[in-house]
Amino acid sequence: MHVEADIYATSPAMTAMLCSKNESVAKTLMLLMELLGTYSLPPGATYPIAYDDIWPKGDDYEAMDDLDCRGDQSATEQQNETRYEQAHYKCEPATTIEDLEAVARFAKSSSYTSFRTAVKLARPGSASPAESLMLAVLGAPMRFGGFGCCSLPMGGLLLNYRIDFDTLAVNMSSGIPYAICDLYCPAAGVDNEYNGIGHELQNARIHDGNRNNGLKAMGIHVLVINRDQMKDLVALEAFAQTMHRLAGVRFRYRIKGYRKRQAAWLNALRAGIGLAPV
Repeated sequence: MHVEADIYATSPAMTAMLCSKNESVAKTLMLLMELLGTYSLPPGATYPIAYDDIWPKGDDYEAMDDLDCRGDQSATEQQNETRYEQAHYKCEPATTIEDLEAVARFAKSSSYTSFRTAVKLARPGSASPAESLMLAVLGAPMRFGGFGCCSLPMGGLLLNYRIDFDTLAVNMSSGIPYAICDLYCPAAGVDNEYNGIGHELQNARIHDGNRNNGLKAMGIHVLVINRDQMKDLVALEAFAQTMHRLAGVRFRYRIKGYRKRQAAWLNALRAGIGLAPV
């Protein structure tokens, strides 16, 4: 868009392409997931992530006014990360898959190879950095270091998918009319739920239990992934194997050194949202 003489403004999709120049696929993917999602990271996160640093650090807590990220500056490293994972703001998506695909067709330079690849891997609808990480780890092809679940039939993995309850499910859930699945696998009938710190509160646990009862009444398996398991490749592999088995698809590796690839992919994705490596 032409603003005035010699001043132009680019669309979010075009800006993402420009920011991705010579960046990794993983870091670019995390940026696209944020732009396609319903969250945005706090402004204080932008600078350190752009310079390959981690966030938050000390004084950054002052900027965290999200309900789930209160605390003092004497927290342990694990508490720091927990607060980070909950620090995001609700917003409308900044772009669409269609816009990103249109820009990807334009971005033919080898400098934008990561952008073109990340567009193919990205999915809309993420509501938090943790959900984006979960999708990218479980869903990406094995050649990248993911577990290949996005290649399963019926759309692979769907973020924040709504399931309306029938009468039996409503009764089993104590009146909850529907559930929004963090990461739903239609072919397997599996809802993967990420449980951050907010789910550890008493009221949240009661609600989650009622909701999960409703999903079970609908014939849907609920798999709960906590923040420690999001660092555990063996546990994540088990989640992926379960989805493949329930979808009737054989899970097997066709690459060598897959565990090293998975570790590198996981850490690169974490770096893309400012988290330290595991």
